[in-house]
Amino acid sequence: MRMPAGQFTTGPNHVVWASVNTVTDPWMRTVPASTHRSERHNHAKELHPMKAARFYDRNDIRIEDIPAPEAAAGEVLVKVAWCGICGTDLHEYLDGPIFCPQHGHPHPISGEDSPVTLGHEFSGVVEALGEGVDDLEVGDHVVVEPYIIRDDVYTGPDSKDYHLSKDMNFIGLAGRGGGLSEKVAVKRRWVHKIPNNIPLDEAALIEPLSVGYHAVERAGEFEEGAFALVTGAGPIGLLTSAVLKAKGAKVIISELSPLRRQKALDSGVADYAFSPAEVDVLAEIHKLTDGRGADIAFECTSVQPALDLILDALKPTGKVVIVSIWGKPASLDVQKVVLKELDIRGTIAYVNSHPETIKLVESGKIDLKPFITGKIAVEDLIDKGFDTLINHNETAVKILVTTDPERLAE
Repeated sequence: MRMPAGQFTTGPNHVVWASVNTVTDPWMRTVPASTHRSERHNHAKELHPMKAARFYDRNDIRIEDIPAPEAAAGEVLVKVAWCGICGTDLHEYLDGPIFCPQHGHPHPISGEDSPVTLGHEFSGVVEALGEGVDDLEVGDHVVVEPYIIRDDVYTGPDSKDYHLSKDMNFIGLAGRGGGLSEKVAVKRRWVHKIPNNIPLDEAALIEPLSVGYHAVERAGEFEEGAFALVTGAGPIGLLTSAVLKAKGAKVIISELSPLRRQKALDSGVADYAFSPAEVDVLAEIHKLTDGRGADIAFECTSVQPALDLILDALKPTGKVVIVSIWGKPASLDVQKVVLKELDIRGTIAYVNSHPETIKLVESGKIDLKPFITGKIAVEDLIDKGFDTLINHNETAVKILVTTDPERLAE
Protein backbone atom coordinates (compact mmCIF):
# COMPACT_ATOMS: atom_id res chain seq x y z
CA MET A 1 0.00 0.00 0.00
CA ARG A 2 1.29 3.46 -0.88
CA MET A 3 1.12 5.70 2.18
CA PRO A 4 1.03 9.49 2.40
CA ALA A 5 4.45 11.09 2.27
CA GLY A 6 6.41 11.30 5.50
CA GLN A 7 4.30 8.71 7.36
CA PHE A 8 4.96 5.18 8.52
CA THR A 9 2.62 2.22 8.62
CA THR A 10 2.97 -0.24 11.46
CA GLY A 11 2.57 -3.89 10.60
CA PRO A 12 2.14 -6.88 12.94
CA ASN A 13 4.58 -7.20 15.82
CA HIS A 14 5.67 -3.59 15.57
CA VAL A 15 7.47 -3.94 12.24
CA VAL A 16 7.56 -0.57 10.54
CA TRP A 17 8.08 0.14 6.88
CA ALA A 18 9.29 3.51 5.71
CA SER A 19 7.01 4.97 3.08
CA VAL A 20 8.23 4.61 -0.48
CA ASN A 21 7.90 8.36 -0.74
CA THR A 22 10.36 9.18 2.05
CA VAL A 23 14.11 9.18 2.30
CA THR A 24 15.70 8.84 5.74
CA ASP A 25 18.90 10.71 6.51
CA PRO A 26 21.60 9.75 9.05
CA TRP A 27 19.72 11.50 11.85
CA MET A 28 16.48 9.64 11.04
CA ARG A 29 14.81 12.72 9.58
CA THR A 30 12.48 12.21 6.64
CA VAL A 31 12.31 14.22 3.45
CA PRO A 32 8.63 14.37 2.44
CA ALA A 33 7.45 13.85 -1.11
CA SER A 34 6.12 17.41 -1.14
CA THR A 35 9.71 18.70 -1.13
CA HIS A 36 10.69 20.33 -4.42
CA ARG A 37 11.50 17.53 -6.85
CA SER A 38 15.06 18.60 -7.67
CA GLU A 39 15.85 19.23 -4.00
CA ARG A 40 14.48 15.82 -3.03
CA HIS A 41 16.39 14.12 -5.85
CA ASN A 42 19.66 15.73 -4.86
CA HIS A 43 19.10 14.83 -1.19
CA ALA A 44 18.44 11.17 -2.07
CA LYS A 45 21.39 11.05 -4.43
CA GLU A 46 23.68 12.36 -1.74
CA LEU A 47 22.49 9.80 0.80
CA HIS A 48 22.22 6.70 -1.44
CA PRO A 49 19.32 5.25 0.60
CA MET A 50 19.02 1.51 1.07
CA LYS A 51 16.59 -0.83 2.82
CA ALA A 52 17.55 -2.32 6.19
CA ALA A 53 16.02 -4.16 9.15
CA ARG A 54 16.62 -2.08 12.26
CA PHE A 55 16.42 -3.15 15.90
CA TYR A 56 14.88 -0.44 18.07
CA ASP A 57 13.88 -2.40 21.14
CA ARG A 58 12.20 -5.60 22.28
CA ASN A 59 9.40 -6.51 19.84
CA ASP A 60 10.29 -3.47 17.74
CA ILE A 61 12.10 -4.14 14.47
CA ARG A 62 11.55 -1.75 11.57
CA ILE A 63 12.24 -2.03 7.88
CA GLU A 64 13.54 1.40 6.91
CA ASP A 65 15.42 3.36 4.28
CA ILE A 66 18.79 4.41 5.67
CA PRO A 67 21.94 5.82 4.02
CA ALA A 68 24.03 3.20 2.26
CA PRO A 69 27.62 2.94 3.51
CA GLU A 70 30.76 3.58 1.50
CA ALA A 71 34.08 1.77 1.79
CA ALA A 72 36.48 3.80 3.92
CA ALA A 73 40.22 3.17 3.89
CA GLY A 74 40.91 -0.45 4.75
CA GLU A 75 37.30 -1.50 4.24
CA VAL A 76 35.36 -3.61 1.76
CA LEU A 77 31.88 -2.66 0.59
CA VAL A 78 29.81 -5.82 0.33
CA LYS A 79 26.52 -6.01 -1.54
CA VAL A 80 24.63 -8.53 0.57
CA ALA A 81 23.19 -11.54 -1.22
CA TRP A 82 21.65 -13.57 1.61
CA CYS A 83 21.47 -13.28 5.39
CA GLY A 84 20.39 -16.02 7.76
CA ILE A 85 18.17 -15.48 10.80
CA CYS A 86 20.08 -16.54 13.91
CA GLY A 87 18.73 -17.61 17.27
CA THR A 88 20.50 -14.57 18.69
CA ASP A 89 18.32 -12.35 16.50
CA LEU A 90 15.25 -14.06 17.90
CA HIS A 91 16.45 -13.54 21.48
CA GLU A 92 17.00 -9.84 20.79
CA TYR A 93 13.47 -9.56 19.40
CA LEU A 94 11.85 -11.43 22.28
CA ASP A 95 14.03 -10.44 25.25
CA GLY A 96 16.45 -7.74 24.10
CA PRO A 97 18.38 -5.67 24.08
CA ILE A 98 21.08 -8.22 24.93
CA PHE A 99 23.97 -7.90 22.46
CA CYS A 100 22.29 -4.88 20.86
CA PRO A 101 23.22 -1.69 22.73
CA GLN A 102 20.30 -0.02 24.45
CA HIS A 103 19.26 3.37 23.16
CA GLY A 104 21.31 6.02 24.92
CA HIS A 105 24.04 3.54 25.88
CA PRO A 106 26.48 3.31 22.95
CA HIS A 107 28.62 0.21 22.53
CA PRO A 108 32.16 1.04 23.74
CA ILE A 109 33.82 -0.03 20.48
CA SER A 110 31.31 0.79 17.72
CA GLY A 111 30.04 3.92 19.47
CA GLU A 112 26.53 3.06 18.28
CA ASP A 113 23.32 2.52 20.19
CA SER A 114 19.89 1.38 19.06
CA PRO A 115 18.53 1.55 16.46
CA VAL A 116 21.09 -0.75 14.82
CA THR A 117 20.93 -2.82 11.66
CA LEU A 118 20.54 -6.56 12.27
CA GLY A 119 22.06 -9.59 10.56
CA HIS A 120 25.42 -11.30 11.12
CA GLU A 121 25.14 -14.51 9.05
CA PHE A 122 25.59 -13.26 5.51
CA SER A 123 27.24 -13.67 2.13
CA GLY A 124 27.65 -11.18 -0.66
CA VAL A 125 29.61 -9.73 -3.54
CA VAL A 126 32.38 -7.14 -3.33
CA GLU A 127 31.04 -3.88 -4.73
CA ALA A 128 33.87 -1.48 -3.87
CA LEU A 129 37.27 -1.45 -2.19
CA GLY A 130 38.54 1.18 0.18
CA GLU A 131 41.99 2.68 -0.06
CA GLY A 132 44.71 0.18 0.76
CA VAL A 133 42.70 -2.96 -0.01
CA ASP A 134 44.49 -4.59 -2.94
CA ASP A 135 44.04 -8.34 -2.40
CA LEU A 136 40.38 -8.51 -3.40
CA GLU A 137 38.56 -7.53 -6.57
CA VAL A 138 35.15 -6.08 -7.28
CA GLY A 139 32.87 -9.01 -8.03
CA ASP A 140 34.53 -11.44 -5.64
CA HIS A 141 32.15 -13.60 -3.61
CA VAL A 142 32.73 -13.26 0.12
CA VAL A 143 31.47 -14.05 3.59
CA VAL A 144 32.05 -11.99 6.71
CA GLU A 145 33.43 -12.96 10.11
CA PRO A 146 31.25 -10.40 11.85
CA TYR A 147 33.37 -9.26 14.78
CA ILE A 148 33.54 -5.88 16.43
CA ILE A 149 36.86 -5.95 18.28
CA ARG A 150 39.17 -3.25 19.59
CA ASP A 151 41.91 -2.16 17.21
CA ASP A 152 44.68 -2.99 19.70
CA VAL A 153 43.66 -6.66 19.99
CA TYR A 154 45.89 -9.06 18.07
CA THR A 155 43.81 -10.93 15.48
CA GLY A 156 46.57 -12.63 13.48
CA PRO A 157 46.31 -16.15 12.05
CA ASP A 158 47.81 -17.76 15.16
CA SER A 159 45.53 -16.01 17.66
CA LYS A 160 43.29 -18.30 19.70
CA ASP A 161 41.58 -15.73 21.87
CA TYR A 162 40.64 -12.52 20.04
CA HIS A 163 37.01 -13.61 20.27
CA LEU A 164 37.33 -13.45 24.05
CA SER A 165 38.63 -9.89 24.15
CA LYS A 166 37.04 -7.17 26.24
CA ASP A 167 33.79 -5.70 24.87
CA MET A 168 33.81 -8.02 21.84
CA ASN A 169 30.53 -7.90 19.93
CA PHE A 170 29.18 -8.50 16.46
CA ILE A 171 28.41 -6.63 13.27
CA GLY A 172 24.66 -6.90 12.86
CA LEU A 173 24.05 -6.68 16.60
CA ALA A 174 26.13 -3.85 18.07
CA GLY A 175 26.49 -1.60 15.05
CA ARG A 176 28.68 -1.20 11.95
CA GLY A 177 25.80 -2.22 9.71
CA GLY A 178 24.43 -5.69 9.21
CA GLY A 179 23.49 -8.36 6.74
CA LEU A 180 19.76 -7.56 6.86
CA SER A 181 20.42 -4.62 4.56
CA GLU A 182 21.45 -4.06 0.99
CA LYS A 183 25.11 -3.24 1.68
CA VAL A 184 27.62 -3.26 4.51
CA ALA A 185 31.14 -1.85 4.79
CA VAL A 186 33.48 -4.17 6.67
CA LYS A 187 37.13 -4.00 7.70
CA ARG A 188 39.25 -6.10 5.35
CA ARG A 189 40.38 -8.37 8.21
CA TRP A 190 36.90 -9.79 8.61
CA VAL A 191 36.13 -10.43 4.93
CA HIS A 192 36.80 -13.94 3.60
CA LYS A 193 36.79 -14.69 -0.11
CA ILE A 194 34.95 -17.85 -1.13
CA PRO A 195 35.28 -19.83 -4.36
CA ASN A 196 32.53 -19.51 -6.94
CA ASN A 197 31.61 -23.18 -6.59
CA ILE A 198 29.97 -22.34 -3.24
CA PRO A 199 26.54 -20.81 -4.02
CA LEU A 200 25.90 -17.55 -2.21
CA ASP A 201 22.79 -18.88 -0.47
CA GLU A 202 24.74 -21.79 1.01
CA ALA A 203 27.62 -19.45 1.83
CA ALA A 204 25.36 -17.55 4.24
CA LEU A 205 25.55 -20.65 6.47
CA ILE A 206 29.35 -20.54 6.73
CA GLU A 207 29.13 -18.25 9.77
CA PRO A 208 27.02 -20.65 11.89
CA LEU A 209 29.00 -23.58 10.48
CA SER A 210 32.13 -21.88 11.84
CA VAL A 211 30.51 -22.03 15.28
CA GLY A 212 30.28 -25.79 14.87
CA TYR A 213 33.83 -25.98 13.52
CA HIS A 214 35.24 -24.15 16.54
CA ALA A 215 33.20 -26.33 18.91
CA VAL A 216 34.63 -29.49 17.34
CA GLU A 217 38.10 -27.96 17.45
CA ARG A 218 37.63 -27.32 21.18
CA ALA A 219 37.11 -31.06 21.69
CA GLY A 220 40.65 -31.77 20.54
CA GLU A 221 41.83 -34.59 18.32
CA PHE A 222 39.81 -37.78 18.00
CA GLU A 223 40.23 -40.94 16.00
CA GLU A 224 38.20 -41.68 12.89
CA GLY A 225 35.17 -43.67 13.91
CA ALA A 226 34.99 -42.12 17.36
CA PHE A 227 31.46 -41.88 18.74
CA ALA A 228 30.21 -38.31 19.20
CA LEU A 229 26.98 -37.57 21.06
CA VAL A 230 25.18 -34.35 20.11
CA THR A 231 22.21 -33.28 22.21
CA GLY A 232 19.83 -31.14 20.17
CA ALA A 233 19.29 -31.00 16.41
CA GLY A 234 18.61 -27.31 16.01
CA PRO A 235 20.72 -25.34 13.51
CA ILE A 236 23.91 -25.38 15.61
CA GLY A 237 23.47 -29.02 16.63
CA LEU A 238 23.04 -30.02 12.99
CA LEU A 239 25.98 -27.95 11.77
CA THR A 240 28.23 -29.21 14.57
CA SER A 241 27.23 -32.72 13.53
CA ALA A 242 28.11 -31.88 9.92
CA VAL A 243 31.64 -30.93 10.98
CA LEU A 244 31.96 -34.08 13.09
CA LYS A 245 30.92 -36.27 10.16
CA ALA A 246 33.33 -34.45 7.85
CA LYS A 247 36.11 -35.27 10.30
CA GLY A 248 35.21 -38.96 10.47
CA ALA A 249 33.14 -39.30 13.65
CA LYS A 250 30.10 -41.50 14.10
CA VAL A 251 27.38 -39.12 15.24
CA ILE A 252 24.58 -39.96 17.67
CA ILE A 253 21.89 -37.28 18.09
CA SER A 254 19.43 -37.04 20.96
CA GLU A 255 16.46 -34.89 19.94
CA LEU A 256 12.77 -34.80 20.88
CA SER A 257 11.44 -33.45 17.59
CA PRO A 258 10.76 -36.15 14.97
CA LEU A 259 11.14 -33.61 12.16
CA ARG A 260 14.56 -32.54 13.38
CA ARG A 261 15.67 -36.14 13.88
CA GLN A 262 14.63 -36.92 10.34
CA LYS A 263 16.46 -33.86 9.01
CA ALA A 264 19.62 -35.04 10.77
CA LEU A 265 19.32 -38.47 9.17
CA ASP A 266 18.25 -37.29 5.72
CA SER A 267 21.05 -34.74 5.52
CA GLY A 268 23.59 -37.39 6.44
CA VAL A 269 25.01 -35.58 9.46
CA ALA A 270 23.84 -38.23 11.93
CA ASP A 271 24.35 -41.97 11.93
CA TYR A 272 21.79 -42.47 14.68
CA ALA A 273 19.02 -40.21 16.01
CA PHE A 274 17.06 -41.07 19.14
CA SER A 275 14.18 -39.46 21.02
CA PRO A 276 14.68 -39.41 24.80
CA ALA A 277 10.90 -39.51 25.09
CA GLU A 278 10.68 -42.80 23.20
CA VAL A 279 13.81 -44.79 24.02
CA ASP A 280 16.47 -45.07 26.69
CA VAL A 281 19.14 -43.07 24.86
CA LEU A 282 21.83 -44.05 27.36
CA ALA A 283 21.10 -47.74 26.79
CA GLU A 284 21.21 -47.23 23.01
CA ILE A 285 24.60 -45.54 23.27
CA HIS A 286 25.96 -48.39 25.37
CA LYS A 287 24.73 -50.88 22.76
CA LEU A 288 26.44 -48.98 19.95
CA THR A 289 29.72 -48.62 21.85
CA ASP A 290 29.86 -52.09 23.41
CA GLY A 291 29.30 -50.53 26.81
CA ARG A 292 32.23 -48.09 26.61
CA GLY A 293 30.25 -44.89 26.12
CA ALA A 294 30.66 -41.97 23.74
CA ASP A 295 34.14 -40.55 23.21
CA ILE A 296 33.05 -36.90 22.96
CA ALA A 297 29.80 -35.00 23.43
CA PHE A 298 28.38 -31.63 22.44
CA GLU A 299 25.60 -29.98 24.43
CA CYS A 300 23.48 -27.89 22.05
CA THR A 301 20.19 -27.46 23.93
CA SER A 302 20.78 -25.56 27.21
CA VAL A 303 18.43 -28.11 28.82
CA GLN A 304 19.35 -29.82 32.09
CA PRO A 305 18.33 -33.40 31.11
CA ALA A 306 20.62 -33.19 28.08
CA LEU A 307 23.60 -32.28 30.25
CA ASP A 308 22.73 -35.08 32.65
CA LEU A 309 22.59 -37.56 29.76
CA ILE A 310 26.01 -36.48 28.55
CA LEU A 311 27.70 -37.08 31.91
CA ASP A 312 26.24 -40.59 32.00
CA ALA A 313 26.86 -41.39 28.33
CA LEU A 314 30.52 -40.37 28.09
CA LYS A 315 33.24 -42.95 28.54
CA PRO A 316 35.82 -42.39 31.29
CA THR A 317 38.22 -39.61 30.15
CA GLY A 318 35.57 -38.43 27.71
CA LYS A 319 35.21 -34.79 26.70
CA VAL A 320 32.11 -32.61 26.70
CA VAL A 321 31.89 -29.30 24.87
CA ILE A 322 29.08 -26.98 25.95
CA VAL A 323 27.98 -25.14 22.81
CA SER A 324 24.60 -23.74 23.86
CA ILE A 325 24.05 -20.44 25.61
CA TRP A 326 22.46 -21.01 29.03
CA GLY A 327 20.08 -18.36 30.30
CA LYS A 328 20.08 -19.79 33.82
CA PRO A 329 22.51 -21.75 36.02
CA ALA A 330 22.76 -25.49 35.43
CA SER A 331 23.37 -28.18 38.02
CA LEU A 332 26.36 -30.45 37.63
CA ASP A 333 27.02 -33.81 39.28
CA VAL A 334 30.66 -33.08 40.03
CA GLN A 335 31.21 -36.56 41.46
CA LYS A 336 30.59 -38.08 38.02
CA VAL A 337 33.07 -35.65 36.50
CA VAL A 338 35.68 -36.59 39.12
CA LEU A 339 35.22 -40.37 39.10
CA LYS A 340 35.20 -40.56 35.28
CA GLU A 341 37.89 -37.89 34.83
CA LEU A 342 35.69 -36.06 32.38
CA ASP A 343 36.92 -32.95 30.61
CA ILE A 344 34.32 -30.15 30.34
CA ARG A 345 35.00 -27.31 27.93
CA GLY A 346 33.10 -24.23 26.86
CA THR A 347 33.02 -22.70 23.40
CA ILE A 348 31.81 -19.39 22.03
CA ALA A 349 31.56 -18.32 18.39
CA TYR A 350 34.81 -18.87 16.43
CA VAL A 351 38.41 -17.78 16.21
CA ASN A 352 40.35 -18.05 12.96
CA SER A 353 37.82 -20.73 12.05
CA HIS A 354 36.43 -19.36 8.79
CA PRO A 355 39.28 -20.36 6.42
CA GLU A 356 39.16 -24.03 7.40
CA THR A 357 35.37 -24.03 7.49
CA ILE A 358 35.29 -22.65 3.94
CA LYS A 359 37.70 -25.41 2.83
CA LEU A 360 35.38 -28.10 4.22
CA VAL A 361 32.48 -26.72 2.19
CA GLU A 362 34.59 -26.17 -0.93
CA SER A 363 35.85 -29.76 -0.78
CA GLY A 364 32.31 -31.12 -0.77
CA LYS A 365 32.71 -32.77 2.64
CA ILE A 366 29.85 -30.64 3.94
CA ASP A 367 26.66 -29.97 1.97
CA LEU A 368 24.82 -26.94 3.35
CA LYS A 369 21.86 -26.99 0.99
CA PRO A 370 19.67 -29.35 3.11
CA PHE A 371 19.70 -26.84 5.95
CA ILE A 372 18.17 -24.00 3.94
CA THR A 373 14.47 -24.42 4.61
CA GLY A 374 13.15 -21.03 3.48
CA LYS A 375 13.94 -17.86 1.56
CA ILE A 376 12.08 -14.60 2.12
CA ALA A 377 12.20 -10.90 1.37
CA VAL A 378 13.32 -8.57 4.15
CA GLU A 379 9.81 -7.07 4.23
CA ASP A 380 8.57 -10.48 5.44
CA LEU A 381 11.22 -10.77 8.16
CA ILE A 382 8.76 -11.02 11.06
CA ASP A 383 5.67 -12.68 9.58
CA LYS A 384 7.48 -15.34 7.52
CA GLY A 385 10.83 -15.43 9.31
CA PHE A 386 10.75 -14.74 13.03
CA ASP A 387 7.22 -16.07 13.50
CA THR A 388 8.11 -19.37 11.85
CA LEU A 389 11.29 -19.82 13.88
CA ILE A 390 9.65 -18.83 17.17
CA ASN A 391 6.28 -20.60 16.86
CA HIS A 392 6.95 -23.37 14.33
CA ASN A 393 10.65 -24.03 14.82
CA GLU A 394 10.37 -27.75 14.15
CA THR A 395 9.57 -26.99 10.51
CA ALA A 396 12.61 -24.84 9.80
CA VAL A 397 16.38 -24.95 10.16
CA LYS A 398 17.74 -21.85 8.44
CA ILE A 399 15.61 -19.16 6.81
CA LEU A 400 17.52 -16.83 4.49
CA VAL A 401 16.56 -13.21 3.89
CA THR A 402 17.35 -10.88 0.99
CA THR A 403 16.64 -7.29 0.00
CA ASP A 404 17.02 -8.23 -3.68
CA PRO A 405 13.79 -9.47 -5.35
CA GLU A 406 15.79 -10.95 -8.21
CA ARG A 407 17.49 -13.41 -5.86
CA LEU A 408 14.11 -14.74 -4.75
CA ALA A 409 13.33 -15.44 -8.39
CA GLU A 410 16.50 -17.46 -8.96
